[in-house]
Amino acid sequence: MVYPTLRDWLFSVKTFFAAMLALYIGLAFELPRPYWAMATVYIVSNPFIGATRSKAIYRALGTALGASGAVLLVPPFVESPYLFSVVVAIWTGTMLYLAVSDRTARSYVFMLAAYTMPIIALPSVTNPTGVFDLAVSRTEEILVGIVCASIVGSSLFPSRLAPTIIERTDAWFHDAAFYATETLSGRIASSAISGARQRLASTTNGLELLLSQLAYDHTQPDVLARAHGLRGRMQLLLPIMSSLADPLLALYNSRHSWPDGLEALLADVIKWFNQPLPAPSEGYRADETANALRERIAAMRPPAAALAHWDGALLSNALWRLKQVIDVWQDCRSLRIIITREEGSWRPHFRHWRLGGTERFYDRGMMLFATVSVGLAVILACALWISSGWNDGASAVTLAAVACCFFAALDEPAPFVFRFFVATAVSVLAAGVYLFVVLPQVHDFPMLVMMFSVPFILVGTLIPRPQFNMVTVLVAVNTATFISIQDAYDANFLTFMNANLAGLSGLLYAYLWTRVTRPFGAELAAARLLRSSWADVALTASTRPIEDPRNLAARMLDRLMQLIPRLAATDDHRHPSIESFRDLRIAFNALDLRRLTRKLGGEAPAAIDHVLDGVRTYYESCVSRRRREPVPDSLMSSIDAAVARVTAQGLANAAAPTETSQTSARQLRDALHALVGLRLSLFPATLTKPTPTEPEASA
Repeated sequence: MVYPTLRDWLFSVKTFFAAMLALYIGLAFELPRPYWAMATVYIVSNPFIGATRSKAIYRALGTALGASGAVLLVPPFVESPYLFSVVVAIWTGTMLYLAVSDRTARSYVFMLAAYTMPIIALPSVTNPTGVFDLAVSRTEEILVGIVCASIVGSSLFPSRLAPTIIERTDAWFHDAAFYATETLSGRIASSAISGARQRLASTTNGLELLLSQLAYDHTQPDVLARAHGLRGRMQLLLPIMSSLADPLLALYNSRHSWPDGLEALLADVIKWFNQPLPAPSEGYRADETANALRERIAAMRPPAAALAHWDGALLSNALWRLKQVIDVWQDCRSLRIIITREEGSWRPHFRHWRLGGTERFYDRGMMLFATVSVGLAVILACALWISSGWNDGASAVTLAAVACCFFAALDEPAPFVFRFFVATAVSVLAAGVYLFVVLPQVHDFPMLVMMFSVPFILVGTLIPRPQFNMVTVLVAVNTATFISIQDAYDANFLTFMNANLAGLSGLLYAYLWTRVTRPFGAELAAARLLRSSWADVALTASTRPIEDPRNLAARMLDRLMQLIPRLAATDDHRHPSIESFRDLRIAFNALDLRRLTRKLGGEAPAAIDHVLDGVRTYYESCVSRRRREPVPDSLMSSIDAAVARVTAQGLANAAAPTETSQTSARQLRDALHALVGLRLSLFPATLTKPTPTEPEASA
């Protein structure tokens, strides 16, 4: 067992102090529910001040939005209970859809608005004239908690978020060095490599939320921009590294040895990847090792005549990809050093026309299904409440709505809703002990603080730990809420049991509802992501106009980063995680070819168009049949024929050099790299010499 650290204890004591301060203010100002101020402190508090500030601001906005919705919608619809249920469900579903459509901290505004409205509106149906007072008082109570949490967190030993982001990136660097070592050593499939791939993608995804909170951490704008730049380069490393693996394997298999100098070059690249980053005390200096490696790559690049042979084409492709890997890794190292020191200039080495896209991928169908499911859950719960005439039924509906909203974005929310139920049951027991055993012995506020201190501080030490965060926050918040502290002791056992059993029944209903309506798990989400990626690959190879290829590339990369963590670790080289990287490379190569065919002359464009048409047809077939089909052998022949046309045209240009032909030679080499990449990605089982239509025979 790992015991709480000093930082955990400090966070817990600070949070408890802020909670008691909020409770004291709520009691002093005679707020109707001062315990909500105390509970809010535990909701918004975070070990890092940037996260606390962002959550506090967005909670205030979300509460105000939800309260305004309740005030506006209760009076017109309260006389029609079933219609009112539909209105509440539509509001909750709409706000929830906006929340899951935003992967930054800002989504908390809409999440709060989604379930705050039913929390205020549903208990008001028996007294609609009091809805305004209820909305105002709840907003005041929550604002008191927010202010106390923010002031205490900012003034007493504040912890910045930036060091945690640096720790996360350091873990990513460690996994990336291992992944590069295995790939450059010729090992592309094992459970350890697949696990490292999943961790790399998960770390990159997790940084998106942290970086959205970093702006509230007094971080300089240029440091924040570099942090976003680092995450972008971190996303690129995985697909670029995977694009290097196939030509290296094919080159080794076709010769059963490395070309002269390549083995030593790869060994030095591995050594450089595993070099530790300079200490912060060391002055910033240019990475001479990377420059030396690039010079060696340039010296090994085969001449134009060698590209007419398969081994020469493979070597050129591998060296080109290796240079990209070095450029991206140097950018990552440079940005990591600058972010740590908060000073220094940066000039990117990896530059590509695809960079600069900002589009993200959202599975709108799954998002709509999840939010509609929550809306239907609210409607059915309200119908059961109305038909039964249960006085405390509003508590059941509101907790069901809260639980469904909390976990709507997950692939399989039911297990988490059940944890919510268990944590709430524990809170009910704890609140009952306090309310009927402890509080009757309390006669003043200092004694109340003493009685609360031990359990709340102990529970608070577990909140910073991800594996305990959800349960411990729920226990703290629900216990504070269920005790329902007022300025005078007034506890009724039957009232307590009725209200809290209603809440537990609502959570049990939410669990059963999500178990029935959302039983699919990550498998369905992964399958939909795969089919969506196939559709985009078909688009890249089609003649249909693409509004912004950079955004298309960014969307495909973002989707891949969502897909990889959903796939189990494996040592299968044909596993979907590896094949998905190949799909992305096929799409990127197709985009490159579409761009290059407009600039190439001779017979090469027609041959390339034939290849792209075959790629499009194949992936459209996969989409229509909803499974990955075998790649037709005719597509291999088309690629080999296009390679032959490109290399022949390159040899003709080399024989009669002009200024125009030199430019064309560079574009022809890029086209050759893209075609070789297509062949290796589409036919990974044939990583040796091509079929009889090979380029050397055709040239």
